[in-house]
Amino acid sequence: MNNSYLSFHDRARKNEVILLAHGSGGKLSHDLVEKKFLPFLANPVLNKLDDSAIFEASGHLAFTTDSYVVNPIFFPGGDIGKLAVCGTVNDLAMSGATPLYLSLSAIIEEGFPLGELEQIMQSIKATTEEAEVKIITGDTKVVNRGQADKIFINTSGIGIIPPGIDIAGANAKTGDKVILSGTIGDHGIAIMSQREGLKFSIPIGSDCCPLSKLVSEMLDASPIIHCLRDPTRGGLATTLNEFARQSNVGIVIEEDKVPIKEGVRAACELLGFDPIYVANEGKLVAIVDPCEAEKVLVRMRQNKYGKDAAIIGEVVNDHPRRVIMKTKLGPSRIVDMLSGELLPRIC
Repeated sequence: MNNSYLSFHDRARKNEVILLAHGSGGKLSHDLVEKKFLPFLANPVLNKLDDSAIFEASGHLAFTTDSYVVNPIFFPGGDIGKLAVCGTVNDLAMSGATPLYLSLSAIIEEGFPLGELEQIMQSIKATTEEAEVKIITGDTKVVNRGQADKIFINTSGIGIIPPGIDIAGANAKTGDKVILSGTIGDHGIAIMSQREGLKFSIPIGSDCCPLSKLVSEMLDASPIIHCLRDPTRGGLATTLNEFARQSNVGIVIEEDKVPIKEGVRAACELLGFDPIYVANEGKLVAIVDPCEAEKVLVRMRQNKYGKDAAIIGEVVNDHPRRVIMKTKLGPSRIVDMLSGELLPRIC
């Protein structure tokens, strides 16, 4: 027997790691839920531990689901638990919805340290409290050692869209302004540098954060927000192309108005990446009526997650379904969608 095998079984005997029996539905399964999940997620709906969560809701509902397989599971600025909550909360917010309830399902590899699971659950607890959402149902599965990569998480979410709000990718209109909530590329570079063990002179952390309160404040400033999206995989470039294609419009942005942290810019130059294609997990792109854009921008800058917000471009009649960037040097270039996979497993 090798040392790792002995170490695993020594720890298993001490109940320090996940065992296959934790997924059996028996006593260990119940212990896992009651000792490692409920202390962090407890609320009146979840505490019933029924097969379905029952709740009341009225009006227009938004529903979304996503799965998280990020590697590494702990990274500067967050972990897979924080990412899972933020990702689903933000997807709901991008429709103008106020997030209410989430589900959470975890697929855990045999041998996963229970101490790390507690860290993740503590992060989930802190993030749900900040976003003012509740996890009201969930599931846990355990797979054989070597048949997964530590832990995968799926979250689904439900939110309510206030009356009079109509936000969709197909709503962009000529003359609308393009607003970006802050610096781009932080998350993708943070994940990549942690994964590859790269060190930079300027520390780089993920921007992972819940954006629902920022969106609510933007809508308080003006309900005439036509499009919202968080530029995750594929980055800013892909999000703008999605808007252009869905709305059948052209979009022009100015390179020198796109905020980028110096550390991220330097890392991208070193690695040969274009920051506009690098993933984000705490930023949004808004397409806003031109008469309301400055008002929305001022309100965004009052929120800690929008303090670096900037108007970076506008919607135009020319070159429908294309995005053009005016470069710092003067000439313009076409900004296409990301082709291929720039950074795998960044969320």
